[in-house]
Amino acid sequence: MFDVTTTLEDVLYSPIEPYDAGMLRVSELHTISWEKSGNPDGIPVIVIHGGPGGGGQPSYRQYFHPETYNIIQFDQRGCGKSTPYAELIENNTQASVSDIEQLRQAFGIEQWHVFGGSWGSTLALIYAQEYPERVVSLMLRGIFMCRQSELHWFYQDGASHIFPDAFEAYREHIPKQEQDDLIKAYHLRLTSENIDIRRAAAKEWTRWEMATSRLFPDDSYLEKAEDLDFAVAFARIECHYFINAIFLEEAHILNHVESIQHIPTSIVQGRYDVVCPARSAWELHKAMPESTLILVPDSGHSMGEVSIARELVAITDSYR
Repeated sequence: MFDVTTTLEDVLYSPIEPYDAGMLRVSELHTISWEKSGNPDGIPVIVIHGGPGGGGQPSYRQYFHPETYNIIQFDQRGCGKSTPYAELIENNTQASVSDIEQLRQAFGIEQWHVFGGSWGSTLALIYAQEYPERVVSLMLRGIFMCRQSELHWFYQDGASHIFPDAFEAYREHIPKQEQDDLIKAYHLRLTSENIDIRRAAAKEWTRWEMATSRLFPDDSYLEKAEDLDFAVAFARIECHYFINAIFLEEAHILNHVESIQHIPTSIVQGRYDVVCPARSAWELHKAMPESTLILVPDSGHSMGEVSIARELVAITDSYR
């Protein structure tokens, strides 16, 4: 349960720096940024960030014992240090899966653990379904399967009943005549040729997500919406994926779940996750009865919440 005396620093490993970093050209247009930290001879783990469009973070390294793991992060197409910035052309789920596999091949890794939360859980599951023989385990948090019901819940009607104050600014940025389809309305603005229109929409889209990511709101999360370089890539790429239903058929993950039943899978889910409600984690767990589901009773969506972080570190430690 929630312990106000325990901090995130108490739960995570100490900060470390990468021992290697670089860029990998994955298409004629796109080059993705990558880094490695921890032990070069350690257990390989690929860390898949959220969003899409969120980019990797230095803090993600701290969820793994640095002497045990070879921790590999990368920025997905169009975000973080990857180029071109905020580019939507050739930016889709199939391309992201291909990029992960190109990284594995480039690094000469036979198999690796796959760690991801939120959209990172989506991409981790789809990658595992495409390349099940390459995945030692799935370490997942905040399950998001990108079904229309999940998108409607967060971006149109659902989470708005819990955070009406935060939702109002997100909704009212759009004229009333367009408010019946907010994803469509934001997509129109986030792909506008007018940079001011793009930035204004990106700020409101990102602020809505950051305002709802933790059980107890955190001002440092809200500040991400003020970083327009981050917000534009985050909002543009997310909205691009969502209006295109992540470029896959509805319920793709559950439709192909048989191919990953043999992979050891751990799921950490905040009971009060408003961004990716627990129903999705529950339905995935029921479809994968050999998986382990940990419903954390005092947390929301963020992996930066102490109780979520504690469970994630326990999972990574279990493979040491």
